[in-house]
Amino acid sequence: MTVRGLLLDLEGVLYQGDTPIPGAVAALEDLRAQGLAVRYLTNTTTRPRRAIAQRLGEMGFAVEADELFTPPAAAARLLSAMSVTRLHLAAETALAEDFAGFDFVAVGDADALVLGDLYKDFTWDRLNALFQRMAAGVPLIALHKNRVCRREEGIALDLGPFVAALEYAAAAEARVVGKPSPAFFDLALDSLGLAPSEVLMVGDDIEADIGGALAAGLAAVQVKTGKYRPRDADHPSILPTGRIGSIADLAGWLADPG
Repeated sequence: MTVRGLLLDLEGVLYQGDTPIPGAVAALEDLRAQGLAVRYLTNTTTRPRRAIAQRLGEMGFAVEADELFTPPAAAARLLSAMSVTRLHLAAETALAEDFAGFDFVAVGDADALVLGDLYKDFTWDRLNALFQRMAAGVPLIALHKNRVCRREEGIALDLGPFVAALEYAAAAEARVVGKPSPAFFDLALDSLGLAPSEVLMVGDDIEADIGGALAAGLAAVQVKTGKYRPRDADHPSILPTGRIGSIADLAGWLADPG
């Protein structure tokens, strides 16, 4: 395949915590110098796009906010299409800036619910209130449905298990807007102006990054950093186009995928 564009995950691919993956800054500069168009797909739901771009800049990555595709930005587009005006934001309060133009209301007054990563604030009271509204027919927009993430304590529960619990209890499906939703990948492809056959996804999550990209018609390379685990090689249904040690090895893989 001829790769003209890249979709890159952030956490676990370009950096871990507050530290760039060794060689990542130089690798990204080299890939851009080769003329590859780059967009960034992240399921991060704890920071708005502006803050994510600023943080990347502080780590040495030259990334503009409009190159970032985040679940809050996708959720705002979906809510507008649904003609929702009153929403309950069950997520980090900083994300409110990505939902400019909406009215933020209590869970009992909302026409739609937006659920992000609440980490240790996933309390019974909060989840039960969301369940009550879902059971009454109010739609839940899940900012992603990842099973696990890497936190300070290591691999830990992410948003997905809580979304699944709410769906099970309310007998209703959430609208998922982050990876692996095909619509999320389509937004980035539209921005690049490229066909899926011309774009490569690079990620660490076997399901959200790799499985999502493959389902959207893209090739996908998994890095052995971040959330990668050796057992990913035995996944029953997802086979990456390739695997590399880290983003620092991507240019070599593109030159010789074999």
